[in-house]
Amino acid sequence: MIGIEPTRGLRPVRQAPTPVDFGEFVRREGGGGRLVVQPRMGFGDPVRMREGLLATKEADATTVGTVTLDSYTRVGDLAAVESALRQGIDLNGYPVVSHPPSTTAAVLEGVRDATFPVQIRHGSATPIDIFWTMMRLRLNATEGGPVSYCLPYGRTPLNEAVRNWAGCCELYGRLRQVGIEPHLETFGGCMMGQLCPPSQLVAISLLEALFFAQHGIRSLSLSYAQQTHMGQDQEAVRALRRLCAELLPTGNWHIVVYAYMGVYPESSRGAYRLLGQAAELAVSTGAERLIVKTAAEARRIPTIYENVLALEYAGRTAELAARRGAADDRTATGHESADSQTYAEARALVERVLDLDGDIGRALLAAFRHGYLDVPYCVHPDNAGRTRSRIGADGRLRWADIGNLPLSKIAELSGSGRITSTDLMNDLHHIRRRFDEPPRELGESIDGELVRV
Repeated sequence: MIGIEPTRGLRPVRQAPTPVDFGEFVRREGGGGRLVVQPRMGFGDPVRMREGLLATKEADATTVGTVTLDSYTRVGDLAAVESALRQGIDLNGYPVVSHPPSTTAAVLEGVRDATFPVQIRHGSATPIDIFWTMMRLRLNATEGGPVSYCLPYGRTPLNEAVRNWAGCCELYGRLRQVGIEPHLETFGGCMMGQLCPPSQLVAISLLEALFFAQHGIRSLSLSYAQQTHMGQDQEAVRALRRLCAELLPTGNWHIVVYAYMGVYPESSRGAYRLLGQAAELAVSTGAERLIVKTAAEARRIPTIYENVLALEYAGRTAELAARRGAADDRTATGHESADSQTYAEARALVERVLDLDGDIGRALLAAFRHGYLDVPYCVHPDNAGRTRSRIGADGRLRWADIGNLPLSKIAELSGSGRITSTDLMNDLHHIRRRFDEPPRELGESIDGELVRV
């Protein structure tokens, strides 16, 4: 092991306090018009990582911390991490496996506490080294999933990812033996970042949560990534909440909304306006937590300062939305009923998968093998690749071709299944074009509030 030692800018550590249940903290602080906001922040330098966590903690918002890992650690190339650290090459995230445990303990000392839990974010289909390291450091909150951290990110066979994640869940559950509650967040509601119809995002998010629960995890959060139409996104989050209430075997769960994960607006105004809509989506649907994006997303990795600006803007927007009554379903814009098209499709997908096998891991494998789950535009070998989606003239994201999905009687289709490269590029850039449009009137503010950037 190599890495920066605590004496180089970090203090030696005392015994860390028992970490709080991440899920319980968010459920207490978020929901009902309140929102916990969180960055996607990770730095290779431990001193800078600590500075980022402290800045997040001190932001004028209700926050939780993030330590996002580097891409080498994600794929298990620890030799490349060691080489980068030895040569002083900056990494695009924090290499938690390769830094000495004392270094990471020093990063967290006096930062992580009962008012500020910290989550590890990584993106790995082979995360065993990451989980062992988290166990040693008593880092009790992370995210991912056997599908969502496999299909979009590489060519690891899906059956290996399922096996890896089953073992890691069971390992993580051992934290309860020392009085620590482990928390897992599904990444299934963020498949491919964009152009996966909301019903399948909801279904995969729920199925991964059921997989976690089947392997011993009791504190859960379920993700949903903002898509192309506010009303449809509201349908989706409400559908996810309803399915959680109906099917999850634990009451310790919450919903996390992600600000749009596709091609992001290039203008600061457009970026903040889109982030503001994500905050309003979360508040209007009762979601407890929001993963923010910054005004720099389209150009580069954001600075600590830019992350804090985004956190505070999202927090203020959520407060304004709650005051306007957006937390009350009666004020939501269209499609208020939980009996929506999105719920019907998501429920059909979930039921078909669960009917395949009592073991959810085996059911997921069978579902992708038969095309009952099939992610549009995903080129992983274990994805059938027969489905397609389109953004309609009304801005809603619908199926253009359902392949073998069990939705033939209920799917809401958009045009024909034939998608040209021009169609695809137009849809990929739909949000950027829409939010980068100049203001209609000179001096127009961002959602009614001026933002200093």
